[in-house]
Amino acid sequence: MAAIWPASPPSAADAKPAPVRTAAAPYARMRVRLGTASRYRGAVWRPLALLLMAALPAGCGGGDKPSEPLPQVARAITVTSPAFRDGGSIPKRFTCDGNGSSPALRWSGVPGRGRELTLVVEDPDADRFVHWTVLGIPADRTGIPDGRVPAGAVETENSFGKPGWGAPCPPEGDDPHRYVFALYATDGPLGLGKDSSPDDVRAALADHAVARGTLTGRFRR
Repeated sequence: MAAIWPASPPSAADAKPAPVRTAAAPYARMRVRLGTASRYRGAVWRPLALLLMAALPAGCGGGDKPSEPLPQVARAITVTSPAFRDGGSIPKRFTCDGNGSSPALRWSGVPGRGRELTLVVEDPDADRFVHWTVLGIPADRTGIPDGRVPAGAVETENSFGKPGWGAPCPPEGDDPHRYVFALYATDGPLGLGKDSSPDDVRAALADHAVARGTLTGRFRR
């Protein structure tokens, strides 16, 4: 009978090494999972962010827009500007394509009952975007020089989210936008400050205005 010998143990060369588990292995898998999740979130949120940005009106900032139109008043004040005629084009130097200063204004016909003047400038072609609100103008003033406001007057925040004059800056390629300079005479001080919203101003004017005049300029880019 042939001798039966026990099987020889596998040599070191034939043996397959067992997988080496290191402390870094779980973290490597975690990095892979996190990287995949991060790429997924980026793929979801990036188009959504672009969509939200596209939905914002061009040239608009963080300030408020009024929910109501400017109040109508029967008695008229005559408002003019040496820079442009009523219905004419606003020169580029008063816009975002120039140095962006406010244009000079002149007016006449303030009634004797007028105790204070208020100036509001808005763009009705951009959902009544407010470009300027000046409160507390003395009733005996007959104009404003370019780039300045009367001493003691108060400028509130415009719809760009900044106080003072916000130069016209419609989206490029739009039809000309209208910019309405509305001057109101009121029967007394409105009692509003620099933090007043556009709706605060309109509500006070609706209660106290005794006369109004407008000048409309146009601008396109």
